Amino acid sequence: MIGIKRTHLAAALALFLVVACTDKNRDAAAPITKERTSPLLFKSGAKISGVNGIHFGPDGLLYAASVIGSTISVVDTQAKKIVSEYGPAQGVFGPDDVAFNSEGDFYWTSILTGQVAGFLSNGTLVTAAELGPGVNPITFSDDDRLFVSQCFFGTGLYEVDPSGTAPARSIRDDLGPGCGLNGMDWGPDGRLYGPRWFNGEVISVDVETGESRTEVTGLMVPAAVKFDSQGRLHILDTGSGEVIRQEADGRNAVVATLSQGLDNFAFDKADNLFVSSYADGFISKVTSEGVEEVLPGGLSHPGGLVVLEGNLVVADIQSVRAVNARTGDDVWTLRNIFQFAPIGTATAIANHGADLLLTSWLDNTVKVLDPISGEITLALTTLNIPVSAVKFGDHYAVTLHGDNTLSLFADDGSLVSVLSDDFDAPTHVVHYGDRLLVSDRKRGEIVAVDSSGNQEVIVAGLNSPEGIAVLEQTIFIYEGDTGEIKRHDASGTQVIATLTPGSPAATPAQPPSMVFNGLTIHAGALFATDERERAIYRISL
Repeated sequence: MIGIKRTHLAAALALFLVVACTDKNRDAAAPITKERTSPLLFKSGAKISGVNGIHFGPDGLLYAASVIGSTISVVDTQAKKIVSEYGPAQGVFGPDDVAFNSEGDFYWTSILTGQVAGFLSNGTLVTAAELGPGVNPITFSDDDRLFVSQCFFGTGLYEVDPSGTAPARSIRDDLGPGCGLNGMDWGPDGRLYGPRWFNGEVISVDVETGESRTEVTGLMVPAAVKFDSQGRLHILDTGSGEVIRQEADGRNAVVATLSQGLDNFAFDKADNLFVSSYADGFISKVTSEGVEEVLPGGLSHPGGLVVLEGNLVVADIQSVRAVNARTGDDVWTLRNIFQFAPIGTATAIANHGADLLLTSWLDNTVKVLDPISGEITLALTTLNIPVSAVKFGDHYAVTLHGDNTLSLFADDGSLVSVLSDDFDAPTHVVHYGDRLLVSDRKRGEIVAVDSSGNQEVIVAGLNSPEGIAVLEQTIFIYEGDTGEIKRHDASGTQVIATLTPGSPAATPAQPPSMVFNGLTIHAGALFATDERERAIYRISL
């Protein structure tokens, strides 16, 4: 459910960046070891990097798409484990939804690239269409016709030739604003059903004429619809966290209540109901006894990382999470409802007094979050693909992917000045005494910038530096493409630990860091997010 346009960006759940500053709680006299150390797993999370569309295949297995993870995971729901996975190596990038036809072929939409693609039952990869950013829900009719809609970064509804031979046929392009249809299903009456995310309703469409009919109203944020084997319409409302069934008398009955941030759901052949979460990355089964965990949720796309009041606070894209920095226990979680909730997405985070500064290249915003109330107290909007931000004097210093600058903004969001345009891929910005420190991922440099825009290269010869943290005269650096964490001081630069390399950007429209792996320092240790492993590691200093 994420998409991209260089002008919007926005999107596309395959990924992030971090803010980490000097931790005042650490005893400055504590020695720093010079040896390479083994990172200790501090906090583990979900098995999938946010679960989007799901669909049962003819093999009885559940196919689960992940935009940010750039994977389609094949899940044995009885054994409660992932048995195989399709990813970039197989040609899968940013999949948002997945559907099977009667021949056993399965197709997916890539909201990041605009591609509609699939695997035939013999394993052949085919491209059915290139429809532009925002391609989101996908479904087959009973006679194997393929339908796709855009949501969040387009409003079109199309019929697509599965072979890619004929051009896509436009059915409607006026179902906005902001979204055509989301998770769709073919109804027993021969009409295409889908929710309108921003309109709180479900409609059905005659795919031949484009005529639409309102079926259900009064919903909060409907994300998906499905029919069970009895032809009963079910609705997933991510705003309320509920699965709702429409009864014969038109009454809406709540089948299950889970949590906000749900994405999609699917019925197996026995009409068992399974639900996915983009915010928490879980897959759950709804039973008559309640909700049963199939795959656990938690950290789904951990990126930016800071310390606040003894807690590690993580920018987890569709949520902001706090965990106890000593025990790893969950303290609080604020979940996003995509493009609906004020909190928005969070791809980087910085300390801002008692508050937190959230950056989102998905939403093109920098926001001040009151972590106690959960309220957004200030928002800088319509920025040019911001990657990270920090307060600098009276202004906000923001690294921008859209024009590769470090720019200063006022409280009202107006541009004060371009502090420096001499970057190739400005990524993480943190304080460095009375200057700023910026990682340039493309040049492999860590650069200091003063209030007049003067630059000094502090560290060169790096490979894809992303998250950085500073302790006195020592700089810690996380390399996205290698997973290496390096220490730089007067004696030089050395590797101190290695984690998992990060995810590459799906297209040049996203920052090359995507979810950048973050660093922060607390109580004699360096904490690092591993977005591919959906985990936080602790490295003793």
